[in-house]
Amino acid sequence: MPSLPHPLSRRRFLGYGSAGAAAVLLGTGAWNAAGAMPLARGAGDPFTLGVASGDPLPGGVVLWTRLAPKPYEADGFGGMPRTPVRVEYEVSLDERFRAVVRRGSVVATPELGHSVHPEVHGLAPDHEYFYRFRTGGVISPVGRTRTAPVAWSSPRELNFAFASCQNWEAGHFTAYDHMAAEDLDLVVHLGDYLYESGVTGVGRGTPVGSQFKGETFDLARYRLQYALYKSEAPLMAAHAAFPWIHVNDDHEVENNWAGDISQIDKEPDQDRAVFRQRRAEAFQAMYEHLPYRIAQLPKGPDARLHRRLSYGTLADFTMLDTRQYRDDQPCGDGQSANCTERFDENRTLLGSEQRTWLLDGFSRSRARWQILGNQAPMGQTDTDAGEATNVYLDPWDGYVADRDRVLAAAQDRGVRNLVVITGDRHQNYAWDLKRDFNDPGSPTVASEFVGTSITSGGNGADMTPGGETLLKANPHMKFFNSQRGYVRVNVNRQRWRSDFRVVPFVNTPGAPISTRASYVVEDRRPGVQSA
Repeated sequence: MPSLPHPLSRRRFLGYGSAGAAAVLLGTGAWNAAGAMPLARGAGDPFTLGVASGDPLPGGVVLWTRLAPKPYEADGFGGMPRTPVRVEYEVSLDERFRAVVRRGSVVATPELGHSVHPEVHGLAPDHEYFYRFRTGGVISPVGRTRTAPVAWSSPRELNFAFASCQNWEAGHFTAYDHMAAEDLDLVVHLGDYLYESGVTGVGRGTPVGSQFKGETFDLARYRLQYALYKSEAPLMAAHAAFPWIHVNDDHEVENNWAGDISQIDKEPDQDRAVFRQRRAEAFQAMYEHLPYRIAQLPKGPDARLHRRLSYGTLADFTMLDTRQYRDDQPCGDGQSANCTERFDENRTLLGSEQRTWLLDGFSRSRARWQILGNQAPMGQTDTDAGEATNVYLDPWDGYVADRDRVLAAAQDRGVRNLVVITGDRHQNYAWDLKRDFNDPGSPTVASEFVGTSITSGGNGADMTPGGETLLKANPHMKFFNSQRGYVRVNVNRQRWRSDFRVVPFVNTPGAPISTRASYVVEDRRPGVQSA
């Protein structure tokens, strides 16, 4: 067995650190919080990480904040006492809170890093609300949220943005300032909300302390990493402006992890128990810092992150989890032109249980648009313009049978419009999804929009030599761009429109935004077209 490259104790192999049931219920509002004391006055501003809401339903949303008056303290407790603290919240029809419709209190416990996730019910469907928190005589910033339409309604349109890949070290989160100014119903984040690697801040002109040095492995450090990211004003603004739907990719834990398998440990001597401990602590920190419902609370190293949210009969959001249940990447990960293992019928990216859940959803849904929230590109990405097919093995190209089953089922089960939204690649793509990419005559059965990064990869460029090769090698690809930004989407009953919103630089703040290109999908006509 190789020596461990990180400081996780072997004594904790079987004892995954997770919050107790009482701590969880206190933080969601399921138990009465009247017995807990508020934060002592004079303790400082506890709302340094902002506020957020998420996973909107027709009758409510989940609200979030984490108390951290000193967010960068190395112990990961954010300057909070190791005692429970009562936090009050209000939900109002107006920004000045003259028409409060819900009040309550929850308890922020040290077991959950003094984060709270009150789930607010009894709200009107398809309605805008404002919310805020209070403790220790301090009132939080005001957040704005919106509930979803009722299941049987037929909304005229849906407006949302999707984003991914925000490496703090790589640049400034300016794109989120522009996103916060958009007229949106919600935001979808497709993973790599943070990166586990060490941080200096020197390259972006904002140096940080030594507590951020080296890779992230344990709960205290994951909390620190989230605190650094979440204290970015543009990100706080975008969270406060809209409800978010989030699912992780790999960097919330470790680059290219697969199931119980770490990329760091050398195969075949994987110490999977050690990695599961790391995953448990990473998942707990992720829950503590995002507007997740109690249904997404991790149980040690496991969390139910795949879920479905409806927007009336106009659209269903089906959020996939392509990390927890996958087989290890074939042929040693990386890239290959001759890896036959990627075609193995038994290899899976989704796991059989999640795949069955996904396909059953295809059959049951009444939605006009099926939206798959997906982490890594589903479409084939050939990087060789010649005869070879040279692909990356971490995305769906490494799990061809699973891709073929999903796309075939979408066509065979009569999905009216399947659109996949994807992150990971740090590039913008608009392309068609084929039932079988090995058959040149295979029909187009769905569409995919791959969104670029917020900062990862640095400033980027409009076109690159690699992009020119991709356009030549992949006839299903209609658009390529490698700048930073996000994708703004408008969906109505007749068509889907994706606007690729890009900034020219991220190495310094203040970049302007523009729409680089727009592509549409017409109702009952799979495949992307220039707007």
